[in-house]
Amino acid sequence: LTGAATALFAGLIAFTQFDMKKVLAYSTVSQLGFMIAAVGMGAYVAGMFHLITHAFFKALLFLGSGSVIHGMEHGHHHLAHGHHDEHDTFDPQDMRTMGGLRHKMPWTFRTYMVGALALAGIFPLAGFWSKDEILAHANTNDGTIFTVVYWMLTIAAFCTAFYMGRQLKMTFFGEPRHAAADHAEESSPLMTRPL
Repeated sequence: LTGAATALFAGLIAFTQFDMKKVLAYSTVSQLGFMIAAVGMGAYVAGMFHLITHAFFKALLFLGSGSVIHGMEHGHHHLAHGHHDEHDTFDPQDMRTMGGLRHKMPWTFRTYMVGALALAGIFPLAGFWSKDEILAHANTNDGTIFTVVYWMLTIAAFCTAFYMGRQLKMTFFGEPRHAAADHAEESSPLMTRPL
């Protein structure tokens, strides 16, 4: 129950974040809730499986967010052109200043999309199998607690898909909402190749 509550509440907190990395950070707390719930139910293999799959796609997402932030900073420096304004409060991590980056940063977008779909539990990517294993374990056990845990984790899984969809929409789709996003450039191969 502690793990399921963690998965659900951290997922709901991720809804309210505008910082690109904070969404991923609360997402990590939420996925740790899945792992704790799994271990609490005795599904040790499922918990470890989710730990490993999550390690890979979340690493991709954090590296990808770094690439996005780098691209946004590049776009912002392009605007500044040397006349430094110390009152400039531009935040390259704020998703509200992004938008339309899939055209500016195609490789970052493609790789980020794969990581986001895996995290959201979309078939046939890794996150689908590891999350499904935990949900299956909660569903096959009898007892009120297991039913409650199953539904809490199922709602948490939908939350994951929602806040990742929100992040993708705010970052990569629509029109650029700031000149920095309009002038953003794809990161160098040094950053995109590891993605």
